[in-house]
Formats: sequence, structure tokens, C-alpha cells
Amino acid sequence: MTTPPPLPLAMLAELTHRCPQRCPYCSNPLELSRRSLELDTAAWLGVLDEAAALGMLQIHFSGGEPTARDDLEALVEHAENKGLYTNLITSGILLDRQRLERLARLGLQHVQLSFQGAEPIVGDHIGGYAGGHAKKLKLAAMVSDIGLPLTINAVMCRENMHQLEAMIDLAVGFGAQRLEVANVQYYGWGLSNRNALLPTRAQLDQATATVEAARERLKGILVFDYVVPDYYAKRPKACMGGWAQRFLNVNPEGLVLPCHAAQTIPDLKFERIGDRPLADIWRDNQAFTRFRGTAWMPEPCVSCDKREVDWGGCRCQAMAIAGRADVADPACELSPDHDVMLAIAEAEGTENTMDDTDYTYRQIGGST
Repeated sequence: MTTPPPLPLAMLAELTHRCPQRCPYCSNPLELSRRSLELDTAAWLGVLDEAAALGMLQIHFSGGEPTARDDLEALVEHAENKGLYTNLITSGILLDRQRLERLARLGLQHVQLSFQGAEPIVGDHIGGYAGGHAKKLKLAAMVSDIGLPLTINAVMCRENMHQLEAMIDLAVGFGAQRLEVANVQYYGWGLSNRNALLPTRAQLDQATATVEAARERLKGILVFDYVVPDYYAKRPKACMGGWAQRFLNVNPEGLVLPCHAAQTIPDLKFERIGDRPLADIWRDNQAFTRFRGTAWMPEPCVSCDKREVDWGGCRCQAMAIAGRADVADPACELSPDHDVMLAIAEAEGTENTMDDTDYTYRQIGGST
């Protein structure tokens, strides 16, 4: 397939890279956008107009921390008026009840709240923000009390894997409809901190057993999304539903991207909001067409009967591990680079304690 699908399903709107947390796994690029470079309110309203005209169904307001923008209310209201489903992806740290109720009145339809642990010592250490866990607990209770649907995003890594069962209990206790057990994916800051974040194989096996048992136990109560680290996989995932198949991303400076990590691929050419209509960028921008469909695929992908299921896996991961984006995802056992990924998992996925964890926390200005 080389022609684009008729419309993207959803847009990830990265309103800002500013965030009170400093999570060492953050998928934002190492060079974070400063406030002075962010799209203004009028530009974002225009993005929403174009998204609705393109036939999009969902807008996921993200960052960084989207509530750091004081125009979030205007954007939510505008999206609601355009018939777009609105999801707020948040750390929860900057939100109070008054603002959450205001957002709900204006049309916010869902909240996705991240947790870095089941209790403060681990959660605050991973998030790099003292008191963050307590604020998250308060917000989760407020979301449930107000009646907004809630997804708990439990970001799992070597330091907090032992708390997975407690995180499941936490989600059930707050009446969450969905729990995303999201093992860290290794792009951006996560790649820089991989040796401190990558779980051991034993931890992953235990987590898988825990999720499978909880799925059965909590059927009809809690829906699970389980995202495993590709370093222990045999076959790749259809990253973002396939490159430029369903989703697009607009970053704080207005660059339109096929996925949030696409800037790690050096030879892609991105366009900015306002350069051309969003529909045209989606249809024929070089970054979107480069890996869309199957025409780009080498062996073993092009002969694989899963080529229109996993779409060759993740291009950014191929870039990170193999040094090229146009090869099979090393997560696939058929990839010639699969052994490289397994060697990394064996070398870096080792036991440690929290006292030994030495993270490079995200910060404006880069990793130094």
C-alpha cells in the first residue's frame, strides 16, 4: 500500500515541553522547546480547525505538561465546538479542582494521568519532583468525583516493577476505566537512561503474569493496555498503528510529525503548521510518505505475511539500534540486528537498587 489512508484518526497535540516533572524516560527530544518558541493560541486554534476539516476524531492534549498553558481552556472549548473528542494527558501536578471542573464544563471528555510508582518514595524519585505523587492521588480522586473517565498510565521501569500489583489496586480504587501498563520505550530521554530503566527479564516475566492474572480477575472492571519493552520481543509492534497510517503529531513549535520521536531520524524533512494545509502535509510530505505502506520495505519485511500488520515495526527504534531507519525493526527475530538488541537487554537489563539508580533527568537546555 502506497496511497495514504483517507484520514488520520487522531492528533497528538504537544502544546509545550514545559513540565514540573523531570522524568528520565520522557519521550520528548533531548533539545526541549522553550516557551518563547511555542505556537500561540491563535495558531493552535487553527490547527484544531484543520484537524476537524481533515476528518479527525480525537485530539490528545499533551506535552510536556499541557496544563502549563493558560490557554488550555480555550483549546478544549474550541475542540468541543468542532466535534473533536478531547483527552488530556497529564502529570496532574498543576491541576486543581476548580480548573478541572472548568475544563469538564468546556468539553473535556477524558483524563489520562501518569504515575511513576505506587507510593511517594519511588514515584517522586522517578519523576524528579518532590510531592508529585501526593498531587497525583488528589487529582485521581477529583477526576473520579467529577465523573470524567480516567485512564491511569503506569509507567514501568526497573525501579518500580515490584509495585505493579499495587498500581493495579490503585487504578481500581480510583474507579479508572483503563490501566495502561506502559513499560518505558527507549527514545529521547528514555534512550539516554536505558541502562538505569530497562527491566530484567525476570521482572518482565513476572509483570506479564501479573497483568494476565489481573485481566482475568478484573474483567468488566478494568481494561488493560500492556506495552512491553521491545528489547525482549520476538516480533515488532505496529508503532503508532503504522507509520503515517492513523496518527499525526504537532510539536510545540508547530512541526508536523508522523510520530513523537520522528525527529531522531536525520534525513526526514518536516513541515511546520502554516507552511501548507495540514491535509497536504498528511498526504504528501516527505516525512509522512517515506515509510508509509510497504514500498519502502527491505527483506525480511517485504516477504513477511505480517507486513501489513506490524508495518515493519518502529522506524525510530531501527534508527536507534541499527543506525538506519530503513531496515527491519531489531525487535523482530528475523532482523539481522535482533542479536544486537538482545545483547543490549542482557548487558543493561540487570538488577540494581534505587540507591544505585543514577538518572539523567530531563531539563530544558538538553542532557548536559
